[in-house]
Amino acid sequence: MKHIAESTVRRLSLYLLFLEEFEERGLDTISSTELAARGGTTPTQVRKDLSFFGSFGKRGLGYPVAELASRIREILGIEREWRVVIIGAGKIGLALAQYRGFSQRGFQVRAVYDSDPAKIGTRSDGFEIRALDSLTSDAREEPVDIAVLAVPASAVQRVADLVVDAGVRAILNFAPHQLKVPPHVAVKTVNMAMELEGLSFVLTNHDD
Repeated sequence: MKHIAESTVRRLSLYLLFLEEFEERGLDTISSTELAARGGTTPTQVRKDLSFFGSFGKRGLGYPVAELASRIREILGIEREWRVVIIGAGKIGLALAQYRGFSQRGFQVRAVYDSDPAKIGTRSDGFEIRALDSLTSDAREEPVDIAVLAVPASAVQRVADLVVDAGVRAILNFAPHQLKVPPHVAVKTVNMAMELEGLSFVLTNHDD
C-alpha cells in the first residue's frame, strides 16, 4: 500500500464523523464543499484525500452519504473487531477502559493489566485487574491486536518490550516517552502536554 500521511488519516476520521451526523439528519448526498466547511479544510483537499482510495461521488451531484461512510469505515479498518488491552490501572487507564465509544468503533477492551500487587485481582467496571506478568500467556490464548499503555514514562519502554514479546503489533502510548519498537510494530503516542502547548500557541498568537 502506498504511504498515506497521518494528517490524511485524521481527516478521514473527521469526514466519517460528519457523514454519520449527516446520516442521522437523513441527508442522502453531501458535497466536498460541505465536508470541507465542517472539517476546516478546502474542497480540493477533501477530493485529494478521497482520491488516494478510489473514485467517489459524481461531479455536480456530490457524494452518497451512506456509501461514502461505509467506504471510509472499510478504509479505516473499523468494520471488524479489534482486541484491545489496557496496561496501567491508574486513573487514565481505568477511564479508557470505561469509555463506551471504543466498542462503537469496533475496539473491544478485553482486559486491564497492572504490576501493582494491591490492584491485581480487584475489579473496576466489570474488569478484573490482571497481573502484567500474565500478558504473554494470556495473549497465547487470545491474541491481542492493540495495547494501550497508560503507565509512567519510567516504565513504559519495559512494558512496550513485554507487549511486543507477546505478539502485539500496535501500541497506543500515553506516556511522554519515545518508544523503540521493531519496524513491524505501529506506535501512536498521545502527548497531553504537546496538545496543550498547541492550544497555548493559538491563544498566544490569536489576533483579537
